[in-house]
Amino acid sequence: MVVDPGGGTRARRWLVPALVVAGWLVAGVLAGGLPGRLDEVQHNDGVSFLPAAAEATEVARLQERLSGGPVQPAWVVYSRADGLRDGDRVVAGGTGRRLTGLAGLAGPVAPPVFSADGKAALVVAPVVAADGFEAGRTVQRMRDVVAAGLPPGLAVQVTGPAGFTADLGAVFSGVDRSLLAVTALLVVAVLVAVYRSPLLPLVVLASAGLALIAASSVVYPLAAKGVLTLSGQGQGILFILVFGACTDYALLFIARYQEELAARPDHRSALKAAFRVAESIVASAGTVVLGLCCLLLSALSSNRGLGPVAAIGIVSALVSSLTFLPAALLLLGRAAFWPRHRRSRGTRWERVARLVGRRPRLVWAGTALVLAGLAAFVPLLRADGVPPADVFLGPSDAVSGQEVLAAHFPGAERSPVVVIAPQERAAEVAARIRAVPGVTAVHPGTGQADGKVELDVSVNVPEAAGPGIVRAAVAGVPGVLVGGQAAIQAEIRDAAERDRVVVIPAVLGVVLLVLVLLLRAVLLPLVLVATVVLSYLATLGAGALVFDDVLHLPGADPSLPLYAFVFLVTLGVDYNIFLMTRAREESFVDGPAAGTAKALTLTGPVITSAGVVLAATFAALAVLPILFMAQIAFLVAFGVLLDTLVVRSLLVPAVAVHLGRWGWWPGRVGRHAC
Repeated sequence: MVVDPGGGTRARRWLVPALVVAGWLVAGVLAGGLPGRLDEVQHNDGVSFLPAAAEATEVARLQERLSGGPVQPAWVVYSRADGLRDGDRVVAGGTGRRLTGLAGLAGPVAPPVFSADGKAALVVAPVVAADGFEAGRTVQRMRDVVAAGLPPGLAVQVTGPAGFTADLGAVFSGVDRSLLAVTALLVVAVLVAVYRSPLLPLVVLASAGLALIAASSVVYPLAAKGVLTLSGQGQGILFILVFGACTDYALLFIARYQEELAARPDHRSALKAAFRVAESIVASAGTVVLGLCCLLLSALSSNRGLGPVAAIGIVSALVSSLTFLPAALLLLGRAAFWPRHRRSRGTRWERVARLVGRRPRLVWAGTALVLAGLAAFVPLLRADGVPPADVFLGPSDAVSGQEVLAAHFPGAERSPVVVIAPQERAAEVAARIRAVPGVTAVHPGTGQADGKVELDVSVNVPEAAGPGIVRAAVAGVPGVLVGGQAAIQAEIRDAAERDRVVVIPAVLGVVLLVLVLLLRAVLLPLVLVATVVLSYLATLGAGALVFDDVLHLPGADPSLPLYAFVFLVTLGVDYNIFLMTRAREESFVDGPAAGTAKALTLTGPVITSAGVVLAATFAALAVLPILFMAQIAFLVAFGVLLDTLVVRSLLVPAVAVHLGRWGWWPGRVGRHAC
């Protein structure tokens, strides 16, 4: 529903917007707790992220059946720098007794294993992992029990797969509080700087908050019923995307409203005229939604889940921006801009427009050359995955425990290669594997079911090479599957490479189609798509330099380039849509060159403000101490600013002026020569 402020009786003109505002506020009160409850329906376990048809995924599911349900091992590691004492060994030996009866354990605790150097002890306990957050709570209870009453100088950590699940869950459990607080503060700060008004930023913030509640009201039941998959990082991106998009749409609508207010004495007619910008806002939101839906083509379950979750967020932001926001502005009238501030006519952007108009070839060639220079560093980006210990940027008990394991139990920190074999061929399979150089042990796994058994293979080779040598050993034996953590990482890398080949062309095709339909042209849409791709590559190149040479990060998740592409291309093309739809409108009067210059002058301030807001909101993702979140925060924030300040301000208008009427072919714009 789009609020129409024109027509009708006086009472009706006030009643309709009042009902719209009241309806949103009542719905917000009734469903206001849902954003904080999304962590109840999150899935952060490994299987939720895997390619559905991958061999490692099938192994993980069979492991759950063999052990009677999802189980993850928790490794309790005791250590003392100068060597374990008799009392320390007694404490380690009593771990099983102290953990007996603890809720969340899947079975008995194994007796301790002591390191060869006498400085550490390892105790393994199985943890029920049907729910990531419940597994995390079990691990936290374990940590409380084993840390109680320790002899002075004896250290203990709980690590292993269950320990990492617990620490990951702890990070995302507070995403609704810390992330929302930081995002809201950033948005308010930028809006106050833009409008010099205390009231208008609150209206925009309320619109974004209500949009988030609306999105959560849809996502929560769908995730609870398993219709879509919501991860912790998906929830974080949802929050950021809703706030950023809703604020962007509000800035664009309010800017057009202010422009119309300057020409009309009646704020009602000005608001009605401001709805001319609704076409570009709807086109922008539609482009992002369609681009995000292309993630449904991904082989990775986590990517397929993010697509509809984020699309729901964008639709909610669009609806709130074109219903609640106009209704609230209509009720407030000119008081929304109190204290009145005389806005600049944008002489800075007039100078930029004159530069673009005088030297279009020099401007677009120079900016393209700079972007291409940054893009040349893309091959330096290492996005082939990182070990679990490198995922955390802050302190983690699981990471500390992993370091102790690596120091005192060489090779124990490596996850075993998991083999599922037919029960009647288990002995043959085990013998084949033991004969392979680099294999140190083959142990029976958690149980047997449906005629299948699990074998856990320890290898003394680089972890990534383990699945390959085991697969070679069992080649030709029917019914044997190979999985485990290293195999999972390899499957994710392969799926990420496949996704880039499939999803990226789909997104580009969708964006191009929307631009062709919106601008009624062919050449300019092709140019716009090329500019956002160049901007994306330049951003990846800058990211490679920052991640490797400045921050010295260990690498990146294989999905990082795809995530960055989807967000930068779909969000980046937004600003081109806002600019070029206005250029098309002005070109009917002044011709292509003058129309583009006028559009740049008029939209420059608001689009720049929108870009700053979106960059700031995505930068807020860096408050989560997870490597992937920090990297996507940098790439999207940097890319949005690059697109806003360079691509949309210089490259795109310069190319449009250079192409003149030919850029709008086969459509027609203006009556004057360019």
